[in-house]
Amino acid sequence: MALPRILVLVLAGGQGGRLELLTETRAKPAVPFAGVYRLIDFPLSNCQHSGIADVWVSVQYQPTSLSEHLANGRPWDLDRTTGGLMMLPPFQATSERAGFTEGTADGLWRQAELIRGHAPAALVVVSADAVYKLDYRAVVDAHLGSGAEVTMVTTEVAADDAARYGIVQVDGDRVTDYAYKPDEPATTTATNEVLVFSPTPTLDRLEALSREVGEDGLQDLGHHLLPAQTAEGLARAYPLEGYWRDVGTVPAYWQAHRDFLSADPPIDLDERSWPVHTRGGRHSAARVLDGAIVDGSLISGGTRVAGQVSGSVLSPGVVVEQGATVVDSVLLPGVRVRAGATVTRAVLDDGVEVGKGATVGGDGDIALVGRRAQVAEGTELAPGGRLPEPERD
Repeated sequence: MALPRILVLVLAGGQGGRLELLTETRAKPAVPFAGVYRLIDFPLSNCQHSGIADVWVSVQYQPTSLSEHLANGRPWDLDRTTGGLMMLPPFQATSERAGFTEGTADGLWRQAELIRGHAPAALVVVSADAVYKLDYRAVVDAHLGSGAEVTMVTTEVAADDAARYGIVQVDGDRVTDYAYKPDEPATTTATNEVLVFSPTPTLDRLEALSREVGEDGLQDLGHHLLPAQTAEGLARAYPLEGYWRDVGTVPAYWQAHRDFLSADPPIDLDERSWPVHTRGGRHSAARVLDGAIVDGSLISGGTRVAGQVSGSVLSPGVVVEQGATVVDSVLLPGVRVRAGATVTRAVLDDGVEVGKGATVGGDGDIALVGRRAQVAEGTELAPGGRLPEPERD
């Protein structure tokens, strides 16, 4: 029996403003994670291990940062003559669907004719700002046998964080109520932005909604489409039992790194049966020099540590000089922490230099330093402080 044709659409066009300085010059899916990965590596690796070969990535904001990483899709077995990886940039044409998208539902509507032409049996729509492992094909199989128009993958979230998500109420596997980012969430069961749609009825419904609310009013999938499907009893839930964390805010991004520093990380990134793949660069082995102290940390290739590092994630090319201290922080590629400097509870973007004797962060909110910024020698950036990328001449 032939397997159903599955198309995965990765919605990677959003600006990701809640990640602040980390997305000023890169797309959110291109943000580094756990030293050597990018956020988009997680859905693409899920596609590979699920045996799905047709993957489209819708790009818009800072597309070059993402295109350079994805290249031809080889790390995820998507460099194929037929099918494989396809990038979907905004386009100019006489069509009403041309131009930039204004939300995830609007983005799906603009690609509707292309999707219809591909004629998949199931359309999997995912975001690229969460860390998780999931067999998409298993979700598709459950969806195709349910009679539903949409299957929402769900997860449990903290009560004080639930207002950031689409929140559902369920009866068995049937979704009985859907509320998008409600002020007072009725439950803590959230959709995790993995959705399996029956393509034809869903796209037909989008067409009708676009006439109803106007093409500029479709907004996100949670504004009109998912509530309409739920109201007609056509939505099903598929609970994700394993780890899932949205990393769309600076505190969530920092906390996700803390999760992976535990003695028993929530996901084994090198699991033999389901490794997370990325576009690899060639880096020398990490060097921990005489007198250095490193504990409870992830140290990537190409790093050099002569100081003290505790509870932190060091990306490739990071240098921590003798006498410098890095605690509970995330340092992206090429960061240099000079002698006598201290970095605590902070995220430092690519190429940041912390001058001798400087202090970044401390007990309190997460400090954030933008790409290639320099923290001057002997100065202090307070807990929760922001130091943006320097302006270019």
